[in-house]
Amino acid sequence: MARLIVALFVLAALLAQMPVLSGAASAQESGSAEAVDRSATGGAQTLEDILRRQRGEAVDDRFRREETGDPNSAPPLSSQLGTLGGASDPDLWRALRYGSADVTVSTDNPAAKVLIQDGGMRWLKWRKGPLLTLGSLLLAAMVLFLLVFYLLRGRIKIEGKKTGRTVTRFNPVERFGHWLLAGSFILLALTGLISLSGRFVLIPLFGKDAFSTLAIGSKWLHNNVSWAFMLGLVLVSVLWIVHNLPDRTDLNWLAKGGGILSKHSHPPARKFNAGQKLIFWSVVLLGLSVSASGLSLLFPFDLPLFAGTFEKLNALGISGLFGLGHLPEQLAPQEEMQFAQIWHGIVAFIMMAIIIAHIYIGTIGMEGAFEAMGTGEVEEQWAREHHSLWLEEVREAEAREAGKVLRKAQPAE
Repeated sequence: MARLIVALFVLAALLAQMPVLSGAASAQESGSAEAVDRSATGGAQTLEDILRRQRGEAVDDRFRREETGDPNSAPPLSSQLGTLGGASDPDLWRALRYGSADVTVSTDNPAAKVLIQDGGMRWLKWRKGPLLTLGSLLLAAMVLFLLVFYLLRGRIKIEGKKTGRTVTRFNPVERFGHWLLAGSFILLALTGLISLSGRFVLIPLFGKDAFSTLAIGSKWLHNNVSWAFMLGLVLVSVLWIVHNLPDRTDLNWLAKGGGILSKHSHPPARKFNAGQKLIFWSVVLLGLSVSASGLSLLFPFDLPLFAGTFEKLNALGISGLFGLGHLPEQLAPQEEMQFAQIWHGIVAFIMMAIIIAHIYIGTIGMEGAFEAMGTGEVEEQWAREHHSLWLEEVREAEAREAGKVLRKAQPAE
């Protein structure tokens, strides 16, 4: 299930940024470009090879990959110092770069034999370039949109006369699950932003020593608070998934904009309206995806995601259908972590933008909304205006319960 979710989301990212991400495959991955006539250069690289590589396009690098010499063809020893044989120093470096050298290591770490992985530079440029820039613009755009919306619409207040009576909206278990999920996500968002942008923002302001301490603490918090986030995600999903299944009332709610865009318009809704359902499913699906990529980063050798995902996309013909070419199915551990980190950041930025809107509507955006998760009790008039169908269900359940109590209290004849 996690792989399927990651596959769906990663396809969208690849469609938007494939020229960049395709370059993230390291030199260990054989180029899938068409063969080039190199007779004019004696088999060496051409100007077109260099230009294609600068554009981030695939290059047929077999002319270098296969030129690693043959140690077995060495001539007899000519001196006490011996000879390199049929492999020169450039041959050795090419073999190391393309992962074909016979490297002996004293550890079972799968990444230990990868001594050169030049795809890391493309990953770093994408991380501090498009990911950080576009992600920051997304958050800024959401904040600006909410500010303009607040100035134009103002706070959504309770229009009717308050009754002074309250209705239990969420019980303690539900509130615990919500705040566990919300609190852990806020910590993860802050520590994630520090890890992603701190080097470029905090070092110039506070220096390297201060940033080092903050970065180490942020990494520790991020890795460990992630478990609370996943627990909260499971708890909230189990508690509320039944109430968030779509129904016909959602269409009416969406058609009227939830009554948010205009006053004196409150479409009926059950415990969760269509807007809250969209938030719920966004958090659940994106939360599963960000958790899967996070686990892959925590356990890169045990939970690789992208080689298997790319293999399925190729097998289903999806990569070819969208012009992505043949995606790499063999990835070094470093490449798996690079893809996972980029995807982790993309999904996290989208979630942060959604949660900012959720925080706005649950605090200053709507009167009486915060009490639902603060105390668990809401003003009856607020419930009547925003969740009238749910309020009717609650009152009917209370009437049935009161009837049962009354019948039990009556003496038997």
